[in-house]
Amino acid sequence: MRITELLQETTIDLGVKVNSKEEAIDHLVDLMVSGGNITDREEYKQGILAREANGTTGIGGGIAIPHSKNAAVTKAGLASMTVPAGVDYEAMDGEPSDVFFMIAAPAEGSDLHLEALSRLSVILMDAEFKSSLLNAKSKEEYLQLINQKESEKFPEETEVKKEEPETAAETKEGYRVLAVTACPTGIAHTYMAAESLENKAKEMGIELKAETNGSGGAKNVLTKEEIENCDGIIVAADKNVEMARFDGKQVLKTKVADGINKPEELIQTILDGKASTYHHAGGSAEEETADDESLGRQVYKHLMNGVSHMLPFVIGGGILIALAFLFDNQEINPANFGKNTPLAATLKTIGEQAFGFMLPILAGFIAMSIADRPGLAVGFVGGALANGGYTFANIMSYDSSTAVSSGFIGALLAGFVGGYIMVLLRKLFDKLPNALEGLKPILLYPVCGILIMGVVMIAVNPVVGAINTGLNNFLSSMSGTSSILLGAVLGGMMSVDMGGPFNKAAYVFGTAQLTVANAGPEQYAIMAAVMAGGMVPPLAIALCTTFFKNRFTENERKSGVVNYIMGLSFITEGAIPFAAGDPIHILPPCIVGSAVAGALSMAFQCGLPAPHGGLFVIGVITNPLQYLLAVAAGAVVGMFLMSIIKKPLNK
Repeated sequence: MRITELLQETTIDLGVKVNSKEEAIDHLVDLMVSGGNITDREEYKQGILAREANGTTGIGGGIAIPHSKNAAVTKAGLASMTVPAGVDYEAMDGEPSDVFFMIAAPAEGSDLHLEALSRLSVILMDAEFKSSLLNAKSKEEYLQLINQKESEKFPEETEVKKEEPETAAETKEGYRVLAVTACPTGIAHTYMAAESLENKAKEMGIELKAETNGSGGAKNVLTKEEIENCDGIIVAADKNVEMARFDGKQVLKTKVADGINKPEELIQTILDGKASTYHHAGGSAEEETADDESLGRQVYKHLMNGVSHMLPFVIGGGILIALAFLFDNQEINPANFGKNTPLAATLKTIGEQAFGFMLPILAGFIAMSIADRPGLAVGFVGGALANGGYTFANIMSYDSSTAVSSGFIGALLAGFVGGYIMVLLRKLFDKLPNALEGLKPILLYPVCGILIMGVVMIAVNPVVGAINTGLNNFLSSMSGTSSILLGAVLGGMMSVDMGGPFNKAAYVFGTAQLTVANAGPEQYAIMAAVMAGGMVPPLAIALCTTFFKNRFTENERKSGVVNYIMGLSFITEGAIPFAAGDPIHILPPCIVGSAVAGALSMAFQCGLPAPHGGLFVIGVITNPLQYLLAVAAGAVVGMFLMSIIKKPLNK
């Protein structure tokens, strides 16, 4: 399928003037609507924004290729525009973008459009061609330029064979350098990185073959013979790729953006033999990249793998427990509050079961991130032992009511210790005869791993449990200024990166307090402050777009209305498009507003037994009116600061 089959005159606009990334996206989405490619404009736009939140599609060189593959797309299509004056699209090279192609891909069905998308990515790497597009005087000329370039770049395969018979000989001798390119969506960056590497290799006088791991599957797959005969492999990827085949070869792992922007540097590193030799240990993709990442980055990725798998249990179970309290009648039996009525008892029982998996899931998936599948069972058991508070002193006569759980800290320890126990066992068992290879995953790994993990956790639980108890006692003792300061810090952290490490650290700290046995007002107060801080950014932005309209474009004002819903629902990510487009003027007011909300929530002694829900769980919040006041105050403070820092737009 050719590019010109996806691009229509109605979806092209030349000489456009836009003032921001948001305006550029809105204009392209409108073009896509005019082409009849999508059924729901807002759903498609949200898909575009979600992709941008994962990393800019401004690939540099003045080119931007925003794209989305979702249910709102009825047929594959392209929209394109030129912006002669350029616009800041947060491109990888920091330069303005002036040529745009937006991609609409159906969520399901044929992936024939990917061939055209890869071609688009390839031809845009020609700076002269890109300049000719920018200078096109009509839509007809624009389409003709694309058609000519595509025909030039991709002649018939039979013609290639006749005109370049030496290709077979070259392939027979093998390629000096191989490459694998992949991005999370597998639509544009994947193909552009491959083309950039291949073009630079030709300039350097060497042969390079690039495998593309796109959303339609791997194309131009590297063969066993090619891998054996090459000098080394460049893996320019932002997602996991098959690595076992490269065992013993020189491998350079990097970002897909480097494949686009630094092809010569990558190729030269392989030619000079400066990349490390890759040894596949049968572990996860996370482990495979360990040599190329800092220790802090590795720890963070393992932790986030556990947290991301844990959150559905926390949120689902926590909200069900909160609803049980909401629908129960405490007067029936205060000691059995939460289970006095059939509905409440049902909700609380289900919620407790889901919530009870929180710590084992956290530990299990941290261990799995480190050691692949063998680590899951080991980490899961370690997390369960940490949660139960088992020790050598109580193991003979265990009583859950008196056991001291090592809690969240113990589960974290179990996850990392369990993962590295399995890494060590794999290395030790590699020395066993090959005849025992089949017994490793079904017998040796689980039995030895779980036994060692169990002994370690039972031994350290008393110490970690004491630390956990001490931390909880410290939090329980906080009052007055100290608790207000804690609320301000946690609230502010929720706005620092809106879903990044700081945000997640504050949120996980808040949810961890809900797992404390017999959690009281102090632990619930921390979760309330965290949620208050997370609700403020979208609300502050929504208020500012309503009362200070001259600070925002028309499209931003329209998007601002949606942030009322996002904020009230505790979806901090609703503020990301605004923060990404203008971080200097958006983030500081949001951070201050969130800190104010968190501090006031603590000062008003608000408590929240649920880990999520926003306005929808207001019925279970302690001092609900004061809580709403805290959130409103934070949002208003953020709004006024934003209106002061963000100057009116020039008309």
